[in-house]
Amino acid sequence: MTRHAVVALTLAAAVGGLTAPTALADSAPVPLAAGPAAALDPTDPVVTGVTVNGGKDVVVGTTERVSFTVTVHGSDDSGLLMADVDLQGPAVGFYTTDAFCESQTACTMSFTVDPHLDPYNDDADLSNANAGAWRVNTLVDTNDGVSFLAMGAGTFRLQRASLLTVNAAPEPVAKGATLTVTGKLTRANWDTYRYAGYTGRPVALQFRPKDSDTYSTVKTVTTNGTGNLSTTVKAAADGYWRWNFAGTTTTPAAKATGDYVEVN
Repeated sequence: MTRHAVVALTLAAAVGGLTAPTALADSAPVPLAAGPAAALDPTDPVVTGVTVNGGKDVVVGTTERVSFTVTVHGSDDSGLLMADVDLQGPAVGFYTTDAFCESQTACTMSFTVDPHLDPYNDDADLSNANAGAWRVNTLVDTNDGVSFLAMGAGTFRLQRASLLTVNAAPEPVAKGATLTVTGKLTRANWDTYRYAGYTGRPVALQFRPKDSDTYSTVKTVTTNGTGNLSTTVKAAADGYWRWNFAGTTTTPAAKATGDYVEVN
């Protein structure tokens, strides 16, 4: 069985047996039904959408394996039988085995990303270059023997996990005195299996008064060459200080747990 992989993506069918993987050409959606008028027949199979990881980004750290599902949704007068899913992303592409559908309109497969090991290629592990926007291509077979190829049927993001810390000092602080708020933004480095500072990124400093549930942005600070954050503010009231990172295509959003400061 040929495997196309640069990171460890292990496919398991949600239901039933498996056959050899089918490579999908990079082209527009094409119906593969027999006959010159097949593409115009309203009973032709249709891929209506794809759901990846319940609609959430796939976030991977440096140690834990992360599993997620890909469900292909579609319809046909005879019902869907099998689906072959191809995930394509930055610097890499993966091909699955065919999976029998669990219903007449849905076919689900499960992937597992291991940041350390590719079981099919000992020389290729997950790389930072793989983070970013991915697309889902699928070839669906129906119960009456028709196949339908849908390129770019869905998208998702494979991201490097992020961490964000905060510390406000001194605690307590006199009203009107200077409060120094520091922190650090890091993200998983899939090349070294460690977390490293995410540099040059804008991060919002936010404050929530003691008796409020809402944070408001006070200012925006850019991380330095090691991912560190530091700024000063005037202490005005009791409350919680935190950093809030909006995220990027390759890295998820992160919020630090609020640091409570009492103002005397």
